[in-house]
Amino acid sequence: QVQLVESGGGLVQPGGSLRLSCVASGTTFSAYSVGWYRQAPGKQRQWVAGMGTVSGALYADSVKGRFTIARDNAKDTMYLQMNSLKSEDTAVYYCNLGRIQSGDYYAWNYWGQGTQVTVSS
Repeated sequence: QVQLVESGGGLVQPGGSLRLSCVASGTTFSAYSVGWYRQAPGKQRQWVAGMGTVSGALYADSVKGRFTIARDNAKDTMYLQMNSLKSEDTAVYYCNLGRIQSGDYYAWNYWGQGTQVTVSS
């Protein structure tokens, strides 16, 4: 059974940073591309970033230059480093296993439970 467990969310002031982590178990983590999504209250879930099995990061325009996705296949873990946070980044963040095809990220139905990120002064 595939399990994804996120951590690292919290309350941060505008301009601050957070690093989210997501540990995978129950599957061959290195065989999947990985991604992060977020969902703000009253809004649809939105793709944030994706990364191939080894490298090759993709980002939504809204986070490009501020967020960095990374993975450590030896630890079955993916990360999302978030810098220069804005109030509009406030959301529940979810990690995902998926695939990258023709430069786009596609989610398989493997999701973490979500971690809350709140950007507020």
